[in-house]
Amino acid sequence: MKIDAIVYTSNTGFTRQYAELLGKETGLPVYDLSDAVKTLEQDASIIYLGWLMAGKVKGYAEAIKRFEVESVCGVGMGSTGSQLQDLRKSNNLPAKLPVFTLQGGFNMQKLRGVYKMMMTVMKKTAGKGLADKKDRTPEEDDMLDLLLHGGSRVSADNLTAVLQWYRSSVEDASTGREA
Repeated sequence: MKIDAIVYTSNTGFTRQYAELLGKETGLPVYDLSDAVKTLEQDASIIYLGWLMAGKVKGYAEAIKRFEVESVCGVGMGSTGSQLQDLRKSNNLPAKLPVFTLQGGFNMQKLRGVYKMMMTVMKKTAGKGLADKKDRTPEEDDMLDLLLHGGSRVSADNLTAVLQWYRSSVEDASTGREA
């Protein structure tokens, strides 16, 4: 499989950071979706990264209209590798499409408009629910910390599964084996 580029949509910068890290690791060019539409050829083969909002990968619907999406990475507040089935179902992602989730972060100051309003409500309701919960899991503790204090969980280590998939796909293509 030949992949032409990494394309992303970011709201507060965490998805952009992952796209840039992935670009550095793979040597692929990295484009914001709006730039990719102007720069890449129709049906270019891409890895798509989008931020998550209410289970939807932002920008994915637009990306599949223009490009051949080889893999999808959803960046949200949840733990890396979590909620894969929900993500696949919510976005009608094909069963054969490799799908990954990456924990990004939370920055209330960078949110605007309806997204800021929605997250203010979520912070109050989900934050209170988690704070009141007696036996929180480590993941729930982390989510509560993000909601209360914000922060970034972007890490090159979180890209391990994506890079394993990418390297095996490229290797399979270079040896003539089907990925």
